[in-house]
Amino acid sequence: MVAFSSSALDGVAANPALPTPLLLRLIAFDGGGHGPPFQALHRPGLPEPAVAAILTHPVLDARVQFAMSGQAEPEQRARFATDPSPKVRAAVAYGPEWTHDPRTKVRPLPDAVCGGLLEDPEPSVRSALLDSPHLAPPFLASLVRHPDPAARRAALRVWDDLTADGRATLLDDPDPGVRRSAALRACPHDAQLTAALLRDPAALPEALRRGLLDRPDAERFLAEDDHLAELAGNPSLPADLVDRLAVHPDDGVRLAVSLRPELTEARRTAIDFVVAPHARGDVDWVAAGIADQDVLHRAATSTHPLLRRAAARSPHLPPDLLRLLARDTDVLVRTHLAVYHPDTPEEVLMSVYARLGGTFSAWMATSHPRFPREGLAARFADHPDGIYRQLAVRDPAAGPELIERLSHDPDVWTRQAATRDPRLPLPRLLDALALPELASSAGANPALPPHEMAVVMDEAGVPA
Repeated sequence: MVAFSSSALDGVAANPALPTPLLLRLIAFDGGGHGPPFQALHRPGLPEPAVAAILTHPVLDARVQFAMSGQAEPEQRARFATDPSPKVRAAVAYGPEWTHDPRTKVRPLPDAVCGGLLEDPEPSVRSALLDSPHLAPPFLASLVRHPDPAARRAALRVWDDLTADGRATLLDDPDPGVRRSAALRACPHDAQLTAALLRDPAALPEALRRGLLDRPDAERFLAEDDHLAELAGNPSLPADLVDRLAVHPDDGVRLAVSLRPELTEARRTAIDFVVAPHARGDVDWVAAGIADQDVLHRAATSTHPLLRRAAARSPHLPPDLLRLLARDTDVLVRTHLAVYHPDTPEEVLMSVYARLGGTFSAWMATSHPRFPREGLAARFADHPDGIYRQLAVRDPAAGPELIERLSHDPDVWTRQAATRDPRLPLPRLLDALALPELASSAGANPALPPHEMAVVMDEAGVPA
């Protein structure tokens, strides 16, 4: 496995101990037309002078990067909403594509700023705003009568929060695409709307999966042997038709039937279904009841692995269900717990890390607040597998001698972890600055003296 490496300057740009004067020097850097290092623009808690410097930075990409930073406060990003470049304004409008911890929710821009971006003369800016996953529900709900049909379509994302009048307005929208989307939202409780949608090829699959079906329509699709996987999941499908689809020769149809919420466990296990090893567990009724204790109990105690995987993605699991799923033999159940639940047991986090070290899910496990720290040095410093030895660096009891030894470890990930640690003796830290695979880690070490950070900048050509 090849570990990520970059320059000492990149490490310094991310160093939490970087003094403000050096930070301002780095942010002013044009980087040969590319701007300062990415890490400098995505630092948490940038001081006001740094934000002001980015606001007028001559390199366009520097302003774009900060406008998309998941570490910036929305009030800071909002200051870029009037930037002369539509690329910057679009970046502000869409918001962060990633954060340092995906478990955290990005705070939305103020409504007034969103309103201004929605009136931007550039279509790309308006589109970016309406595509943003970070818009506040009240702002989306306010768009039901906006003159732009794309804005009215965005209001459908908060259908359940709309007033009856707002829903009626969208169902009678002058734009056929908006009307169709609104009808698809309303059709689970309206047989007439469902019947109309089934005549629309663009709406048919979703209407068949979600709509309130008349029996003749259900029998027609069953007779035609068409769209049966969607039909098999429809909540309003009569029980005798469910029974017929439960023995259909198509694997996908039988799997869809097996996930129906009304089935008893005996009925569910009687169905011959196959679950792909890496299927995430995207089950509509569990996702809709992600905080509903009855829904979570039915899913978490099911013999169906997809239902247990779906339940494990809820941060609202009560302690008894969390303990149950923590003992689950399905590896994806435990992986979902490590990613989504705030109280996942240490042993689950460790098992996910051990199985998936070097992946996103393993990183989510180690960044989990309950991931263990104490005792790791004694347990893993001499482990034969480097994926475990790097854990020893996390132990607050690890001494400078051990950290230095691990900075020479055969495993490059372990060397990098040790090199980032402030307990690393200074001579070894300074040596590591000159090693390509350790330079970035050494630059990011909070124990690196400020004058050495300045030397790194000098050598990289950052003007004083």
